[in-house]
Amino acid sequence: MNLNDTIVAQSTPSGEGAIGIIRLSGKDSITIINSLFTSKDLNKVKTHTIHYGNIEFNNIIIDEVLVSVFKEPKSYTKENIVEISCHGSNYIIKKLISATVELGARVANKGEFTFRSFLNGNIDLSQAEAVSDLISSNSENSHKIAINHIKGVFSKKIKQLRKDLINLSSLLELELDFSEEDVEFANRDKLEKLLDEIVSFNNMLLDSYKLNNVIKDGINVLILGKPNVGKSTILNSLLEDDKAIISDIPGTTRDVLEDTITIGGNLLRFIDTAGIRDTDDKIEKIGIKKALNQVEKASLILYVIDLKNTDLKSIKSELNSDFLKNKNVIVIGNKNDLKIEKEINEYFINNKLLQISAQKNDDIINLKNSLNSFIKENLVSSDSSIMINERHFAALNNVNKSIFNVKKNLKNKSNTDLLALDIKYALNHLGEITGEISNDEVLGNIFSKFCIGK
Repeated sequence: MNLNDTIVAQSTPSGEGAIGIIRLSGKDSITIINSLFTSKDLNKVKTHTIHYGNIEFNNIIIDEVLVSVFKEPKSYTKENIVEISCHGSNYIIKKLISATVELGARVANKGEFTFRSFLNGNIDLSQAEAVSDLISSNSENSHKIAINHIKGVFSKKIKQLRKDLINLSSLLELELDFSEEDVEFANRDKLEKLLDEIVSFNNMLLDSYKLNNVIKDGINVLILGKPNVGKSTILNSLLEDDKAIISDIPGTTRDVLEDTITIGGNLLRFIDTAGIRDTDDKIEKIGIKKALNQVEKASLILYVIDLKNTDLKSIKSELNSDFLKNKNVIVIGNKNDLKIEKEINEYFINNKLLQISAQKNDDIINLKNSLNSFIKENLVSSDSSIMINERHFAALNNVNKSIFNVKKNLKNKSNTDLLALDIKYALNHLGEITGEISNDEVLGNIFSKFCIGK
């Protein structure tokens, strides 16, 4: 990949649309478009301006366009950038890209615009990853986290901790230069306090790792219970769609059904399963096995009981089942529009039960509100603004290991060179997060996940 080339790519999705956007970046981007744009000399216009006119190639008008000009270094890549807003015809877009390639541009690789922004110091590596996260965000909370990362909320804290550690590391290195004189330039108490601060911040981030996956991929909500208690009706009512087949015949649902909705800014992935019961039906047995396998993946289980047709002994047995232990469970008593046994009502005075009728819209709204409240209290903190991905998780674990060794050496009053070496390891791992220390393999893996044109 030649990073001195001028690159071009379509920045809007493939397919016909009202508008298409073609982006160029590189030292020759203004010159290339200037030779196609007949209305004015783009070399003489101010940066961050938009210009109307025709794009012509070989004396043939391709389209009426708007051309946006961003002159270096005040652009996303810190290079000259030109964006052409044209009509969203596939023919027009291909013709425009082809014309720019003939004039010296090359088609960009995946994520190359953002890669150049990173290499030219406009954003760090964690901010670059956040750009990809923002594009793929599918809920309010995943969008909010990506925005915070792009702003640098995460990387600024990492960089500050790393800067403070570098300052103390420099003093330790200075001690090594004066090792024969037995002097201490680095305050050990100050060093230990900084190490504790880094570990505390790291642990907060490490705790967010699982939550980050939940927010990005959706919260798995498993609908579980015995056959014919109304699980599929509840799913259809939540989705406001006839997703699942409903029947009075027990065992109608035999496979796992999935669909998603957004509640309270979070994407919820609802999973309807076969009813849990003993059966000789081979196909139904497979469905029940699949249902129990989904329990491990579920962040939340809606366990549905039939308030009309279940005795108290059976309910107690269900709720004390091994597969519900140590899981987030909301017990839903369905069919509350029918007569409920007195002993069941009395039992649930001291045991949480959400009584609904899956046929009533108000009850489904109440269920959604209850889900939102439970998720905010137990699964997603309302002030979660920084969350880490798998790469950050590995780096922060390595930071903690290095700091553990530093603290052990401080306690044992080990040689300064051992302290300095372990601090260097910690600094390297912190630098991996923001890209201050990186390798081609990691960079290639990150930017390969981008779409072309970003």
